Amino acid sequence: MASVDVGDLVLCGDKSPKHAQLFEAIRTKIVSGMWRNRAQLPSTRALAEEMDLSRNTVISAYEQLVAEGYVESRRGAGYYVAVTLPERFIDAKVAPKLLNRAVKTAPLNGAFSPGVPDLEQFPNAKWQRFITLHSSRSSLLGNQSRQGYLPLRETLSDYLSSSRSVRCDPRRIVITSGAQQALSIALLATLERQDKVLMEQPGYAQMTKVIEILGYQLEPVEVIAGQGFDIQRVFNSDAKALYITPSNQYPMGTTLNTEQRLELIEWAKQRGSWIIEDDYDSEFQFAHRPYTSLQGLAANIGLDERVIYVGSFSKTLFNGLRLGYMVVPESLIEPCLALKNILSGDSPTHTQAALSDFIVEGEFLRHVRKMRRLYKHKHQAMLAAIKHEFGDDIDVISQAAGLHITLKWQQGIDERTWVELAAKQNIVLRPLSYYESSLAPARDWHGVVLGFGNAALSQIEPLMAQLAKIFYQHRT
Repeated sequence: MASVDVGDLVLCGDKSPKHAQLFEAIRTKIVSGMWRNRAQLPSTRALAEEMDLSRNTVISAYEQLVAEGYVESRRGAGYYVAVTLPERFIDAKVAPKLLNRAVKTAPLNGAFSPGVPDLEQFPNAKWQRFITLHSSRSSLLGNQSRQGYLPLRETLSDYLSSSRSVRCDPRRIVITSGAQQALSIALLATLERQDKVLMEQPGYAQMTKVIEILGYQLEPVEVIAGQGFDIQRVFNSDAKALYITPSNQYPMGTTLNTEQRLELIEWAKQRGSWIIEDDYDSEFQFAHRPYTSLQGLAANIGLDERVIYVGSFSKTLFNGLRLGYMVVPESLIEPCLALKNILSGDSPTHTQAALSDFIVEGEFLRHVRKMRRLYKHKHQAMLAAIKHEFGDDIDVISQAAGLHITLKWQQGIDERTWVELAAKQNIVLRPLSYYESSLAPARDWHGVVLGFGNAALSQIEPLMAQLAKIFYQHRT
């Protein structure tokens, strides 16, 4: 347990003895939760020097704290904040702060939480080997390139070229702090305030927030269940940019075919508009081989100067990594770097170096292949459990891809009610309305999104049975 930093500890300055003032000052820190249980207090000599007090004054205060149960004395080891505090002495005004720490939070990474990969399957021991290796490199401790660690950009260039047919070289790759930063930079580098941005609806909720907070106008493009993206709406628009997830539309789970992608590339060329391609979940296709990236298709016909390609490692590795990347045209390299410099500067270099080695030594591809097989089994288990519990009352409208399944039903429980009741049983669902902006087209059906990435295979059937029980008990 870490030692206490005395910091702003001060005596009250009243007429009471100094040892009593010191006792009260330390006691207040402890009962307010500012000095945590089991934390080690400074030695009597060190505290006396720092507070400009006699050592006897500190010893007297410490002994009183021990006597009243706030502090424990360990022979040869010093003084520590007690594990269990004497509740009768805790001020009524302070007690709620301690109680608030015990409030249960929502299971952010629960079984059906959308967007969370299988965290138990991540090869932590192998990852830690690379982290440890690079953590000892003093050359990585100082300021680094805002564009990102060069070996990682070189490795990414090879990987994206071979797996997604992305046309790029390391000079055109910018490493970012997650995909959201990449999307923000893409908008800021290409648009003026109040410019229109075409975006799928329902669509990625975080992108909606980015568009709105940066002062752009969101123009919705409807994604129809089982059919897909309303491409004609794009052709009729004068928007300056189109944000799209063509490989596995989130959350409706549709895909743009090659012909549609080529039509969008031509639209961008004719209108002088930008396409921001978020290649979401492209590694996890279970029914067919992934389509070539839109950026790769554009490069094949010499039109990739209007396409920005964005990706991250949140789904392939783990969410907490928070490393993303963008592949930008030559004309946008410097504007994007200037914006990244303003927003965050360089990204954590030790992590980038570890990731670079993780990919180079084949661990990344081994993990992706393993997880593709596992997620396919989970997807099949989800479909079987849904069919068994709901029969024809609910339809699965998303494709066999990614880490989520989207459900649709006409009659019965309201989607928000189902979500709220499931939450009371620690099951996470996401209502489809979460992904819809205020401009999204109205719909006459209900929908929810279930993430199966972090659900154990053995959990799927019993959890689906719980959801079915809620669904049928509250049918209207």
